[in-house]
Amino acid sequence: MRRYDPRLIIGVLLVLGGLLSLLDAMDIVSNAGGIFGGLVFGAGGLVFLYMLINDRNSWWAAFPAFTLLGLAAASVLPEALEDFDGLVFFIGLSLAFWWVYFTNTNDHWWAIIPGGVLLTLGVVSSLEDVSGFETGGLFFLGLGLTFILVAVLPGGKARSWALIPGTILLVFGALLGTPYSGFTDYLWPAVLIALGGYFVFRFFTNRPLE
Repeated sequence: MRRYDPRLIIGVLLVLGGLLSLLDAMDIVSNAGGIFGGLVFGAGGLVFLYMLINDRNSWWAAFPAFTLLGLAAASVLPEALEDFDGLVFFIGLSLAFWWVYFTNTNDHWWAIIPGGVLLTLGVVSSLEDVSGFETGGLFFLGLGLTFILVAVLPGGKARSWALIPGTILLVFGALLGTPYSGFTDYLWPAVLIALGGYFVFRFFTNRPLE
């Protein structure tokens, strides 16, 4: 079977780039540069996605695959939806971590945290761009929900500790933007003291007798 020659790929991309530039010059299509970039990113993403699907041990390929696919999707968004390009890109990044988590829910539980944080950042940034909405509280709500998921998703029985920061962050996020937001100035130090005391207590109570 004849191997693919890189010159073929380069040639096809150049032809597509030329056609898009011509159509743009004729006012038939707009955002030709974005469409061409999307095609290039999408092609690269599909290559890594093919590797990922055919070899589950190559979970690392999820990062370039979904990052490139996210860039491709963000590049081809119409002008009316350009405020959501950040959200689309962050969704791609988040999906990479979620894929890694579901390949091994016991050992790759850590991927839930960056996956949830990146998705939260995407939602928060888009809301700020579209509506100017104050998203400080929403950001902490997203972080809290992420830690709750660490504890409740498959394999989470051994990670019940995540309920503590999850609950704290949810309460913190719920208070921001309300008349009670001033309490957060005292709540956060109290939380740090309580958490520190908890770990010190666990250290001494679980310390083996000498």
